[in-house]
Amino acid sequence: MDSNPPHLKTNFADNDRLQMLKNAFEKKYGKSPKFYAHAPGRVNLIGEHVDYCGYSVLPMAIEQSILAAVSVNDSETIELANTNPQYKDFRVSGTEEIDIGKDNPQWHNYFLCGVKGIQENFSLPSLVGMQCVVDGTIPASSGLSSSSALVCCAGLVTMEANEKSLSKVALAEICAKCERYIGTEGGGMDQSISFLAEKGTAKLIEFNPLRATDVQLPSGAVFVISNCCVEMNKAASSHFNIRVVECRIATKMLAKVKGLEWKRLVKLAQVQTELGASLEEMLSLVEEVLHSDAYSRAEICQALGITPEQFSTDLLSSNTQHVTHFKLYQRARHVYGEASRVLCFKSVCDSQPADSIPLLGDLMKESHASCRDLYECSCPELDQLVDICSKAGAVGSRLTGAGWGGCAVSMVPSDKVESFIRTVRETFYAPEPRRAAMEKQSLFVSKPGGGATIFIEE
Repeated sequence: MDSNPPHLKTNFADNDRLQMLKNAFEKKYGKSPKFYAHAPGRVNLIGEHVDYCGYSVLPMAIEQSILAAVSVNDSETIELANTNPQYKDFRVSGTEEIDIGKDNPQWHNYFLCGVKGIQENFSLPSLVGMQCVVDGTIPASSGLSSSSALVCCAGLVTMEANEKSLSKVALAEICAKCERYIGTEGGGMDQSISFLAEKGTAKLIEFNPLRATDVQLPSGAVFVISNCCVEMNKAASSHFNIRVVECRIATKMLAKVKGLEWKRLVKLAQVQTELGASLEEMLSLVEEVLHSDAYSRAEICQALGITPEQFSTDLLSSNTQHVTHFKLYQRARHVYGEASRVLCFKSVCDSQPADSIPLLGDLMKESHASCRDLYECSCPELDQLVDICSKAGAVGSRLTGAGWGGCAVSMVPSDKVESFIRTVRETFYAPEPRRAAMEKQSLFVSKPGGGATIFIEE
């Protein structure tokens, strides 16, 4: 698994997208690209909002991806263009420190995260000049990891252009870390599956140390992705980071009650590890220690014995300074329950009992209910879509990605896929013109795809 991303020689006659991108590059820059870098999006089958708490997730890569055509020169200038005209051209010097704007981030800011991550990893005083044209087929702000795939693609591009070499695991860890320059405190799932994915299998992704294990999905069912058409940009809003902060505070409250060194613990998984407890025991501890009413700043400060200034500095992020109340009980209950569901999902896939499809479907249903009610990361349109998917024949349906919009993933028996898609199209998309216009790229079957790749034209 811990090999370098593959370099594949490819006949472009067999690949319309690569040929179209080559044509766009030649029209833009008047020469041919040296190489192409590809990083896929992903759908998380189960395990929402647990990676940044230290727990395993179970995603698979999807066919939709970020693809970049690249040429290299000695100008020490990085020029970026996009096949989508709504994303404007950008250029930056490779000899100066790269500044990544967190306020209202643009598409090129995500690309620059990947560039900066590689530059810092190798302590490069300057970067080789690059001309890049980027093409994306992952719907933006849909919960399918378009932003992380762009960061991963940029990291891969920068490594290759500067003639450096890194393993898939190293690249995933660098890209997870450098995406935080944009202000999102993610946990690493998106970058990990983008690099570590293998065609035909989902992956259990574990952290500290990062590793990926094949998960063979049962035959007889497929996963269908449907977009509720409400966009959610993690970096441009504070919803995501508020949940990260609430989990961090819950970690410290639980640790302090149990006499642990709470100041150094930042993830809910660390409390479980320190206590040597099971996930069921952690759920009981949450019931015992935390109350269901939201906690005020004053109550948390009193419980932890810290000042309001320490609370703001040590526990909050820059875009959560305005938050006054924190739902610690609900967030911790979701995380420990969801972590348990991930392990159950993997166990069912491994043992393949006769009723594996309904068992997995039930876990997906429980996951969505927890995301909706405890983590409060759904939205009315997403709940409506999940309900329609369930009635259309899915054995299980749930939000996937950060939430607050974006996509649902549904497990559908293979013999019901056509009727399922027809019903969802007629019930959710067709009645609303905006959704109907987006339906073609918003409702599709997905099979487990491969990971990040460098393509060279034959």
